[in-house]
Amino acid sequence: MTDALLEQILARIDALEPLHAFPGVDEIRGTADRLAAGHADRITRTVIGTSRLGEEIVDYAVGEGPAILVIGGVHPNEPIGFHTALELLRDLAEGRGPAARIDARWHVVPCIDPDGTRLNEGWFTAPGDRVSYGRDFYRPAPLEQVEWSFPLDHRGIVWDSPIPETAALMSLMDATRPALVVGLHNAELGGVYYYASPDLAEAFPALHAIPAHLGLPLDLGEPEFAGIDPLADAVFPALTARDMIDVLLSEGIDPAPHVTAAGTADHARDLGASAFVAELPYWSHPAADDTTPAGISYADALRRKADALDEVGAVLLAAVETAEPHLVIDSQLRRAAVQFARFLAGAGDEPRHRAGLPASQREATVAEVFSNEDHVRMFQLRFGSMLARTLRAEIAAGTARPAVRAALAELEPHLDAWYAAAHAEQRDLRVIPIERLVGVQLGTMLAAAHSAVARRRESVA
Repeated sequence: MTDALLEQILARIDALEPLHAFPGVDEIRGTADRLAAGHADRITRTVIGTSRLGEEIVDYAVGEGPAILVIGGVHPNEPIGFHTALELLRDLAEGRGPAARIDARWHVVPCIDPDGTRLNEGWFTAPGDRVSYGRDFYRPAPLEQVEWSFPLDHRGIVWDSPIPETAALMSLMDATRPALVVGLHNAELGGVYYYASPDLAEAFPALHAIPAHLGLPLDLGEPEFAGIDPLADAVFPALTARDMIDVLLSEGIDPAPHVTAAGTADHARDLGASAFVAELPYWSHPAADDTTPAGISYADALRRKADALDEVGAVLLAAVETAEPHLVIDSQLRRAAVQFARFLAGAGDEPRHRAGLPASQREATVAEVFSNEDHVRMFQLRFGSMLARTLRAEIAAGTARPAVRAALAELEPHLDAWYAAAHAEQRDLRVIPIERLVGVQLGTMLAAAHSAVARRRESVA
């Protein structure tokens, strides 16, 4: 990528207006539809499917050339990409900025999971408070996530029933045969990191330069999935289910509890497409990129994490076992809350296993210790809150038997303690302005798109 293109990208993201909230489903659809109606000569609007609750899933296509597919809301609790998708669509509609200079057929799906997104809208208007975020948090159960419900048949793990939203995305990918698939994800706390196909290496310098330009740190702590070596600082190979299964088996770990279906990157690889994800945090912490020695071994850091995860899992599983036989409302919130509680009951096994490996017998960095500890806090806030929401929904609907109320009474003191700890930690957190997060996602996506299109053209020349 040329210095001139990087300068154009930096100028574009510097022009982003301040943002203070995230858009909900109605605002996303309304904005995109107004752009499509106002620029009908440029934008082709196509309904590619419907959600399980009957919401339209729409693709907005602009331009000519190799296809680039941009997907918002692949995890509905990750809304930075909603702004990014709409900013990209505005640029393409008006023929402005570096996006319009990339000779490609852009396919923008601003919100692939509207049902799940609506369950998160309670915290979209005040995203800076981590406890408020936790209280109204929702993440689908693994096999109900668009990102992780693609068909899979690898080393004994088989899945062949994608949800309607995933089926719609698969059909779009199959029809367009994209050069690049961009999932608009985001993380929660720490620094910036990426997943990218190795053939996007030309863009890697920009992946470091863009967050540095906006004052955001890279995340140099514990990787999201251990066992996959980075391609560059904070840049990891695009994460596929098949790779994860292979790594877990190589470490003697049963992959079945951890991997249940394939992901977007698996299907992209099957189609010969590059894949790119920019993971961005709402909050930063001084420890996120601190690579100085922490004074404890990496193995001890992993054991602490394992013990803490076991404690959280025991609390949530006890509440589920008390309440589940009496739950009446069958909703995606309930299914997710119960499944994640059961998953956490064994979540300590993997880090405890890794603690015993020879590679773990070294000193940990400050960033690694922090990210392992915060991983536990994230699960406390997310999955404790989801289970409490599920139990309160039964009470509010008038369907709660005494056991459901008892389960909530057992859970609430633990949840209050987790909220109090998160409030105390909030003093050390920096809330990152949303426009900077959008800037990193938009800018790095443009760098990856330029690289992918150039490689596609070279391959057919």
